[in-house]
Amino acid sequence: MSFMQALRQRWQQAGTLVCVGLDPEPAKFPARFAGDADAVFAFNRDIIDATAEYACAFKPQIAHFAALGAEDALARLVAYAHANHPGIPVILDSKRGDIGSTAQHYVTEAFDRYGADAVTANPYLGRDSVQPFLDRADRGVVVLCRTSNPGAGDLQDLDVAGRPLYQHVAEKVAREWNGHGNCALVVGATWPSQLREVRAIVGDVPFLVPGVGAQGGDVEAVVSNAKTADGTGLMVSSSRAILYASSGDDYAAASAAAAKSLRDQINRYR
Repeated sequence: MSFMQALRQRWQQAGTLVCVGLDPEPAKFPARFAGDADAVFAFNRDIIDATAEYACAFKPQIAHFAALGAEDALARLVAYAHANHPGIPVILDSKRGDIGSTAQHYVTEAFDRYGADAVTANPYLGRDSVQPFLDRADRGVVVLCRTSNPGAGDLQDLDVAGRPLYQHVAEKVAREWNGHGNCALVVGATWPSQLREVRAIVGDVPFLVPGVGAQGGDVEAVVSNAKTADGTGLMVSSSRAILYASSGDDYAAASAAAAKSLRDQINRYR
């Protein structure tokens, strides 16, 4: 099953648009993991199990693992998710973008080394930097478009032939790069009007939407501005609010409750 097939199946059959971000920070783990040499794997495994019912996708952030020297834990987590929760796709959040053999190695890293179903990619170097990802037709390519951070407009809002750059990115991805139907776009929850603009440009291309919760994005604004006609089209990403819902022994149950709460909030506006 391709990434897009799995994603659409989760939207329809599980009734959820929640993407659970996996951003391990051991200092925030419950005390029970102190001294556990495999804490990064064990904590995230428990979060995966607790939230799977409410997830349309899992999204591990590669820098959080690599900074801890926990690449092996990341690979095992992706394999664990596939084996124990089949049908829930895993997006490797790495925002890769380079050319030539380096781009091809990034493809191998994401899809062969880690076994991810999709990867985030930076379009700044142009099509040849993402083409090796696009060529893997069964995997997803989630291209940065209008990101959620405060400085996003420094470049993304630059006027290019009378339109902001992010609109050109959206149009190019939807009309030229999406030949295999495996593209999605990152559009931040903090910019509801831009969500609406990009949706009008790209039709049913899925959005990965970071920025709800800690960054201030409003769920109702996201859904009303960016859902597709059938009430799907979104992967609304939440990391810290779910991962660290509790620092006590009830951490897994608290994470499940946070994921369920977000799912239910999203579904009220679909």
